[in-house]
Amino acid sequence: MRGTLTGQRYVDDNLRTHEVPLLNGLPGAIFQQDNARSHTARVAQDFLRHFHTLPWPGCSPDLSPVVHVWDQLKWQMTSCHSVHDLELAV
Repeated sequence: MRGTLTGQRYVDDNLRTHEVPLLNGLPGAIFQQDNARSHTARVAQDFLRHFHTLPWPGCSPDLSPVVHVWDQLKWQMTSCHSVHDLELAV
């Protein structure tokens, strides 16, 4: 994804197109997200008000293993200072 993930972009590009169709097909499903700014934006919270979401306390540890993969990747690619550098390295 290029650019900044705003709350509105999160709703339009992720929730509306991917997560909501999945949630609608799973009665009783609980949606989980962390406290990223785009997730806590008012537009995202308003959009999700009709769905059951898992409360996520602030400053809680991230339980998603992919976050640790991204941390390792960032640590190993400290020489990348632009998207172009990153694309070349990957």
